[in-house]
Amino acid sequence: MPDRPEAPAARALAWLYSPRALREPLATLFALEREIGESLRPGLDHQLAHARLAWWREECERSAQARPSHPLTRELGALFAASGLAPPAGLAGLVDTAVWDLAAATFGTRRELEGYCERWSAAMIEPAVQLAAPAAPAEPARALGRSLREIELLLSLASDARLGRVRLSLDELECAPATAEELARPPWPAALAELVRARHRQARAALEASVAALPPLAQPPLRGLIVWAAVRRAHSRRAERRLPRASLSREHHAPLDGWCAWRAARRAEAGRGLARSG
Repeated sequence: MPDRPEAPAARALAWLYSPRALREPLATLFALEREIGESLRPGLDHQLAHARLAWWREECERSAQARPSHPLTRELGALFAASGLAPPAGLAGLVDTAVWDLAAATFGTRRELEGYCERWSAAMIEPAVQLAAPAAPAEPARALGRSLREIELLLSLASDARLGRVRLSLDELECAPATAEELARPPWPAALAELVRARHRQARAALEASVAALPPLAQPPLRGLIVWAAVRRAHSRRAERRLPRASLSREHHAPLDGWCAWRAARRAEAGRGLARSG
């Protein structure tokens, strides 16, 4: 693995502010996410993409049985073995979400969207928590990953919609009322903008509650994840302020991200969670 992972900005800051025990797992998980996500690369033959994802599903099953074959899953398995832990059972969540995206499947209900985010959390966030803070309670870690992933989906609503990936549930769109087609064409009508605003606020509140539920002693070893949450929360606020226009870009680079990350790391080191919303 490289010393510093080739990861998007928020993930790179999470890695940068992580203690040593969390850095290697995060770098490996980011690389796995990127490798599996290659199956969604534009222009890739659809049958080849399905074949890649089928292989990765089998590899995740092998990994859960402590017999991985890919260098990345072997590396992750070695980290768990060195800590006296069983291999992570949720890695296939990355395959589940990739298959969903490849099919451009829609979320019929809010619960389906939450399930998608929970599968991602089981693959990305919960293994990192197991390694860095094994005594941390499972539910706050799961909730952190679920709300963090939803915020990331909200930050790419328009660009994903243009790829056929609708990141709001159909039942919520119907109640707004709004249509999936409108998502791809910002600026959004008032009803859709109000729905997006509500989803941002609810996801941020859930993210803040999940971090607050982490015991103070668990926060220092997890400070990289808390930094990730803080940076994405800031991105969500900026995206809400832009409504009815869509977010500027998927990664929301901003000069203040580094300052936000530093502050979040300091608070996590002191077991104080996220700063109060402004």
